[in-house]
Amino acid sequence: MPITLSESAAKEIRSIIKDQGLPEDATRLRVGVKGGGCSGFSYMLDLVEDAPVESDEQLESNGVKIVCDMKSYLYLNGAEIDFKDEVMGRGFVFKNPNATSSCGCGSSFTA
Repeated sequence: MPITLSESAAKEIRSIIKDQGLPEDATRLRVGVKGGGCSGFSYMLDLVEDAPVESDEQLESNGVKIVCDMKSYLYLNGAEIDFKDEVMGRGFVFKNPNATSSCGCGSSFTA
């Protein structure tokens, strides 16, 4: 299963690309995980202009190009990235079916 973006997350990504003056055709959302955080792994999101490397998984969701290294893809396969804008804060939220638990802040998980 691919990594997907909700419509609200895709809209926010497109808005950030436009606000930062990044080239829309060449900019991709790099999604990944790294060791650390309160639960073992932390999510990473970055907007990049560099071309994907051979070992990257290349996806597209709601008009946004996504790249993910294969190691991270093992942990993120089937995840949905949403964007919340609420009274308690705003930010990207991962709905990851591979996570066995996650921390209260939602930025790290255990697999």
